[in-house]
Amino acid sequence: MKRLPSAGLQVDLVLKNKTDHLKEHYNLGRELGHGQFGTTFLCVEKETGKEYACKSIAKRKLLTRDDIEDVRREIQIMHHLAGHSNIISIKGAYEDAVAVHLVMELCTGGELFDRIVKRGHYTERKAAQLARTIIGVVEACHSLGVMHRDLKPENFLFVNEQEESPLKTIDFGLSVFFKPGEIFTDVVGSPYYVAPEVLRKCYGPEADVWSVGVIIYILLSGVPPFWAESEQEIFQEVLHGDLNFSSDPWPHISESAKDLIRRILVRDPKKRLTAHEVLCHPWIQVDGVAPDKTLDSAVISRLKQFSAMNKLKKMALRVSVFRIIS
Repeated sequence: MKRLPSAGLQVDLVLKNKTDHLKEHYNLGRELGHGQFGTTFLCVEKETGKEYACKSIAKRKLLTRDDIEDVRREIQIMHHLAGHSNIISIKGAYEDAVAVHLVMELCTGGELFDRIVKRGHYTERKAAQLARTIIGVVEACHSLGVMHRDLKPENFLFVNEQEESPLKTIDFGLSVFFKPGEIFTDVVGSPYYVAPEVLRKCYGPEADVWSVGVIIYILLSGVPPFWAESEQEIFQEVLHGDLNFSSDPWPHISESAKDLIRRILVRDPKKRLTAHEVLCHPWIQVDGVAPDKTLDSAVISRLKQFSAMNKLKKMALRVSVFRIIS
């Protein structure tokens, strides 16, 4: 998908219908985070006093027709997926002269990896439980004809600080609708998690499952399976690198976990497990074979380092993609 800026693109209405102004219904609070196109704020509904998150997308940053379509599609997809217990819910969308505002459920429990590091210890069974939630979301998306395309730990947040807090998937900004057999060619995602077929510009929903395999590998070891210093080198590892199960902590991780990862991180998407097949694997299942054994403290230390480095680099491959394959 080429994104050619339309010279002096005038953005009147991004949303197809006029809406109320956000500030008629909500008071904006502190900034919660920011991304490529917008900033997320805390907002409070005037009528109820209930807190939400408001993602404000600056219209001046929507340079192409594709950018506008992306925003429309993100809202459409969030409504399409509404009701799933592990997908962030959208309350409403508003537009004014300068921005489009998406009001969403507020998650205050922190990112997936941050929670694990904060707790200081967890078990292989807990990792399996988290993986089950993540792959369950992917199965739900795929069954509804949606491919997420940017699955990574930062896009999973806990609703609150409680031990049994639900985990929610956020950020459907790169998500698309797909039909069975449809092939996508635009390279999107995040370096460590991107599937090889995405880099080869010929992919479908199987790419989401690969990303989940990478997350599971990191949950169990604290480092990604395909590791390098630069983006280009990471891509080469994703395309050609070997899975390492010989160094610590892998000798102490169950064979069932390693079997699942091997079946997911298969470079041929046709041979890769589907999201449904992953959910049926003995390691993932409720009361499955994942041992209730505390993972080595070195895993938490590595996870902490990896998470901190990721925040520093904030690496994201967007659509500007390179000469990955000559």
